[in-house]
Amino acid sequence: MATAATKTIMTVGRRKTSIARVSLVPGTGKLTINDRGLDEYITVPTLRMHAVAPLTLTQTATKYDVTVTVEGGGITGQAGAIRHGIARALLIAAADLKPILRGKGLLTRDARAKERKKYGQPGARKRFQFSKR
Repeated sequence: MATAATKTIMTVGRRKTSIARVSLVPGTGKLTINDRGLDEYITVPTLRMHAVAPLTLTQTATKYDVTVTVEGGGITGQAGAIRHGIARALLIAAADLKPILRGKGLLTRDARAKERKKYGQPGARKRFQFSKR
């Protein structure tokens, strides 16, 4: 794999139906999402903190420039996908961060997704009203 000092680290993060392609390059801490700044793309402060959690937790926010291309899903799923992708990239950049990232559950792909609607009922779990007669 590529070393952090010489090459760009490319990873993929996923959450629900969102896919984030993350590239990590040694730099000054610039974070770009779909050619826009973090504050401009993710307007909800809690989701912004959620997306950059791996960088703040490992105190590497000023060591790397992060460029993200994210698509699919809503803003919450996209923030989760960005978080997953950044955590994976940091793991490749510095393997000694694994206990920190693993301890907070940042390397685990969140498998929760919307359950499909079943035939013969109005939703995934809801049933039509039962009447004996």
